[in-house]
Amino acid sequence: MNKREKTKSFIKKNIVVIIAGILAVISMSIIPIDKDYLNYFEWDTIICLFCMLAVVAGLKSTNIFDIISKKIISLFHNRRSVIYALVFGTFLFDMIVANDMSLITFLPLTYIVLHSTGNDKYLAFTFIMQTIAANMGGMITPYGNPQNLYLYSFFNIGITDFFSTLFIQFLFIALLLFICCSFVRPEPLTIKNNDNNKLNKNKFIIYAILFIMTIASIFRIIPNELTLVIVIFTLIFCDKKIIKEIDFGLLLTFCFFFIFSGNIARIQPIRDFIYNIIEKNTFFAGIISCQLISNVPTAIFLSQFTTEYKELLKAVNIGSLGILISSLASLITLKEFLKHQPKKFFKYIGMFTLFNTLFLISLIIVTIFINN
Repeated sequence: MNKREKTKSFIKKNIVVIIAGILAVISMSIIPIDKDYLNYFEWDTIICLFCMLAVVAGLKSTNIFDIISKKIISLFHNRRSVIYALVFGTFLFDMIVANDMSLITFLPLTYIVLHSTGNDKYLAFTFIMQTIAANMGGMITPYGNPQNLYLYSFFNIGITDFFSTLFIQFLFIALLLFICCSFVRPEPLTIKNNDNNKLNKNKFIIYAILFIMTIASIFRIIPNELTLVIVIFTLIFCDKKIIKEIDFGLLLTFCFFFIFSGNIARIQPIRDFIYNIIEKNTFFAGIISCQLISNVPTAIFLSQFTTEYKELLKAVNIGSLGILISSLASLITLKEFLKHQPKKFFKYIGMFTLFNTLFLISLIIVTIFINN
């Protein structure tokens, strides 16, 4: 492979982090680096993201995903049922942990299931449905999405009040996911490469404990810093090879987008534009803001200008749909997809935007109907 081919291959594999880096640099030319940059980064998210990436990479090396994938195929038998299981598994898991953690856990499993049965052509569709499921599944719980946790604490929302605000939209999105997946043909699945992968029990026990610790840190039962230290020490002293398997490019992508969205939120014309809208309609201001600076910065930014927490809560959850940067969790799916099908970047983006826009418009219509 010559230099030109190596460069093209590198760009294809790292297109997301390159684009994120370019956007960050452009925004930095508008907003010079200062002490406020440190406030852009959601350090808890970055720490949990690193720990989950490390733990999932470790679990993959134990062959547990291969074993689970075979179990899923044997239980659900056909393509449609398997995709239902993967999509709604992501949807329900997001109610327990954050959307990004749900995707990091389920996407590798999805790839193994579809690849081992020769169904790679359904990878983009399934990944997109899982991304929508991950962004929407946690909308009714305070800990399902980072923006929810922030608004729950900031406005001191009661748990019943929180749960009921988006309950109808939650049911509606589940119905839409079910309808979309129903168009997949229910053809029987057979494993093409039926290797008898055995579980590495000792390693599995170690990474299972680390997985539980990471989940506990997401729920703030264990300090994030303690989990981080334990994960790093475990990798260094027990399994150094896994360090190479961690997707540091994804972590860097998140950091670039934190810089980009933080800077965009400080550009005065954009602030004025969103502020003018929020005076008229908090819900639509939030939806538009999510498309510009993503959902978490929107929740933090708009909470300073409104007391209509229910409308803001609806906006930052529904606004997670739309374009790619509406929810940074969507970057996780894109990165994982490009690992396996790097030549289909533009096809994936087109398909992602189409489905997300249709879901977004549908939820906006339902929300307006409920409000009236």
